[in-house]
Amino acid sequence: MEDRHTVEHALRERIKELHCLYAITRLAQDRSTPLPELLKRIAQRICASWQYPEITCARICLGKHEYTTVNYRPTPWRQQAPLRIRGEIVGEIEVSYLERRPACDEGPFLAEERNLIDAVAELVAQIVEQRWTDELMGALSRELIRAQENERQRIARELHDHLAQELSLAVHELSKIAAALPHPEALRPVQTTLETAIASLRDLAYGLLPPGILELGLVQALAYLCEEMTVRFAIPVAFSADGVSGFNIPFDTQINLYRLTQEALTNIRKHSRATRASVRLIGAYPSLLLRIEDNGQGMDLDNRVIQAVRERRMGLWSMQERVRLMHGAIRFRSQPGKGMRIVVEVPVGEHSYDPGSCSR
Repeated sequence: MEDRHTVEHALRERIKELHCLYAITRLAQDRSTPLPELLKRIAQRICASWQYPEITCARICLGKHEYTTVNYRPTPWRQQAPLRIRGEIVGEIEVSYLERRPACDEGPFLAEERNLIDAVAELVAQIVEQRWTDELMGALSRELIRAQENERQRIARELHDHLAQELSLAVHELSKIAAALPHPEALRPVQTTLETAIASLRDLAYGLLPPGILELGLVQALAYLCEEMTVRFAIPVAFSADGVSGFNIPFDTQINLYRLTQEALTNIRKHSRATRASVRLIGAYPSLLLRIEDNGQGMDLDNRVIQAVRERRMGLWSMQERVRLMHGAIRFRSQPGKGMRIVVEVPVGEHSYDPGSCSR
């Protein structure tokens, strides 16, 4: 009978350990939870897996920061394990009892609890390292996009201010030469070709450099983008912005939302066969919503993604990557013959909203 109780006790301890590690893994899967909040939740969760959960408290130290349970206080009855990342100790986990308990294998703690706290420390260290890596990759990706935007602006200025101007000067000089010839119409095809090239260069420069974001703000820039689609390509695009006036939108977020809209409208123009579309920007604190819809031919999204990978077309992927860098979410909804809807939700942070402001 004693052996049976021993086995049952051991099994219960194993189950508690598995529940603890599984619960921590589940908590970590929610990438939207900031690391400090995640560590607080982990500290709270591990208390339930110790022998006396009703008098257990926990603390996770990471660098100079501490994340504790609500009932935490230092006591003599504590168990600790270091957090090691690539061989370096970056913090520790501490589990304590708030009251004295009978001595066991390690003070009042079981040998199984030593194994558990070591396993928890290893798992938390892996989670922290992954979060740090994700933050670093995110920062590098943001810098890459920022560098791309700077390069786009440089190229746009070169095209518009130099090459297009020089070609315009060439057209002017050609007109003077043609005027002196007995048959000036012979040079007209050359002039037409140059004028077409100038228009193409200016269109390219316009696409590379979003007009008005710095001067007028995101809302006006999107309005111009939709107006251009309507006028130049005869696809009416209705634009509206609601509840955005109180948001102080960071420039990186503005440029990414502009590029997302630009990519979506380009896809509508080239592939959708739509006769109308709409773009709506909505402020719903603490997030911004961008909704883009068309009445085109739609698509089978699963097959489209596979086809895009095969054809090395990066449109949908680049849109998803931009949203990921903004810690947002993007949803595509489409069926053949029923158009496409794209919904982007981007958090703008606690300090980016001022109901009394009148931001652009």
